[in-house]
Amino acid sequence: MDRNVASLRKEYAGAALLRENVHADPVEQFGSWFSQCREAGLTEPNAMTLSCVGADSRPSSRMVLLKGIDAGGFTFFTNFESRKARELALNPFASLVFWWQGLERQVRIEGVVERIDDETAAQYFDSRPRTSQLGAWASPQSRTVESRRELEDRFESFAAQFPDRVPKPEHWGGFCLRPDRMEFWQGRQGRLHDRISYTLTGTTWVIERLAP
Repeated sequence: MDRNVASLRKEYAGAALLRENVHADPVEQFGSWFSQCREAGLTEPNAMTLSCVGADSRPSSRMVLLKGIDAGGFTFFTNFESRKARELALNPFASLVFWWQGLERQVRIEGVVERIDDETAAQYFDSRPRTSQLGAWASPQSRTVESRRELEDRFESFAAQFPDRVPKPEHWGGFCLRPDRMEFWQGRQGRLHDRISYTLTGTTWVIERLAP
């Protein structure tokens, strides 16, 4: 095993991120960058790291997929019995991180997470592939299972139970993170990266440049 990780480095040479060129609203700025990711053909630009804190005050992180964005915040879906959902029920504060290597960009988002309404969650669930719908029923997410075969048997059982339309499980739905802090990072040469932060003060976003 090659353990020499200290020597791994990459010189960034991305475009500049200047205070005078960003949107006044960070969600608009995010939308602009996200569109550029799609135009550049980046793989799964909606993949993000979600970090929560449990009852033991220990943070935990995992990759999830962004499935909605509007002025209200950033939406993702999950099993309400999963570890992340249980952590969010205890502590609704969370953070998201997007890393877009192809454009040498990172976005950090912090805020309060709220459950979205069941009707909206059902509409999204109905749009999912049948296999994903059945997977939501078959997987007792974050719980211990004896084997892969157990999951496959559960999948086949629910496939037989729902031969046509697969209804949304009661234990499955969506969350929306409503941001109060956002930071946009652009890689630059010599590690003098550009960092532009937004902090919500009342109803106003305060924009500042941070040292890299």
